[in-house]
Amino acid sequence: MHIHVLGACGTLMGSIALLAKAMGHQVTGSDEQVYPPMSTQLEEACIPLQSPYSEKSIPSTADLVILGNAGLGRGNAAVEALLRSRKPFCSGAEFLGRNVLQGQWVLAVSGTHGKTTTASMLAFILIEAGLEPGYLIGGVPLGLGPSAQLGGGTFFVIEADEYDTSYFDRRAKFQHYAPQTLIINNLEFDHADIYPDLASIQKQFHQLVRLVPDHGLIIRPSLDQAIDEVLGMGCWTPCLNFALGEDPGQTDLKAHLLRSDASRFEVFDSNRNYGEVQWQLTGRHNAKNALAAIAAARHAGVPIPVAIDALSKFQGVKRRMELICETEHLKVYDDFAHHPTAIKTTLSGLRAKVGREPIIAVVELGSYTMRQGEHARTLGSSVSEADQVIWFIPRDVHFDTESLSLAPHSVIIRSAGALMDFIDRERHQESPMTHLLLMSNYRLDGFRELVTERYG
Repeated sequence: MHIHVLGACGTLMGSIALLAKAMGHQVTGSDEQVYPPMSTQLEEACIPLQSPYSEKSIPSTADLVILGNAGLGRGNAAVEALLRSRKPFCSGAEFLGRNVLQGQWVLAVSGTHGKTTTASMLAFILIEAGLEPGYLIGGVPLGLGPSAQLGGGTFFVIEADEYDTSYFDRRAKFQHYAPQTLIINNLEFDHADIYPDLASIQKQFHQLVRLVPDHGLIIRPSLDQAIDEVLGMGCWTPCLNFALGEDPGQTDLKAHLLRSDASRFEVFDSNRNYGEVQWQLTGRHNAKNALAAIAAARHAGVPIPVAIDALSKFQGVKRRMELICETEHLKVYDDFAHHPTAIKTTLSGLRAKVGREPIIAVVELGSYTMRQGEHARTLGSSVSEADQVIWFIPRDVHFDTESLSLAPHSVIIRSAGALMDFIDRERHQESPMTHLLLMSNYRLDGFRELVTERYG
């Protein structure tokens, strides 16, 4: 079958293209722009790409067209050409549910934050345990190869996104996945472009909960009111709670930190010490992500000590506190940040690791929700651990950003060139090491490339 993928350079759609190719289909793709890292993976898989979208985006030989979401609605030239062609089409999530996940033991990782990292941890544990899982992850895991693999066993790990499926299917993507093991890592308001409030997101999560069988398992943090409210709407599946050791509340699986930066911690279940994770990741949030992955892996039959040993080898994920370059006096990290909570926990983890060494945080208002000003009241407090904060403001920001400059040690900059000049002036030459943290899920106007060219 010839499958054509619209939106092929997106993380989900590019991964679907890789899976379809591995299933033996002829696969081609289109996107408005061809860009890495996904374009690189598709090129290596010999999947040809067409760009930009046009009336010629739909090959005459295509048997099925799979549509992504971003920018692919009525009025898009490729979508209009598809509808005129009368060719069969479906969304990416629907294709996964029907053709990849059917009959598999699906382990789904959901939540507002940490999905990519936790799904990568879980897939890595199952691989190290010899279970040959398939997986689809919304990022590029280090040490795992491509972002998606069919695998050779009965297990499939998938990052389960609450964003809507397509212009013709407004359900959350994860409603197509029917997991047997479900992680709900956390739950906050996000995606203001499609959800008016947290309650509307909770309804989508409850629809997901309703799909988990009674012999499955739901894994969640012990104290999360929004998740409590979702499960309070009705839950027919056993639940497992996880938390850090000092957190209050009833907990099944705990982590006791041996270092404040969470680079070492012990794992306990029912007061039994199963061993120590010592790894290169930092942050309390990553210790919690690890507990969720350990619990899910155990549900699939992996003993906790095996999971601990695997996590001690885990390298992380690209653009999740990824060290992209360093000099004698400067380390530069790239982090995918889309929400004040994620910004705060990441900065706290770095502060615990580096002590009093200076941290310069470059925060771009990248997500739609941040650009609309939905998080304006909490952004200032999210960066309290940084010595210097640079708010990088894209053109399409729709609220008064001047209030952000009132946060301690904050400035507003609007171009990559000006940002580079500021960094050159302000980085602490008297310090043995300054840490420059780039935090964005958007483009940073080419600043990453400038930094790596200057300091890489």
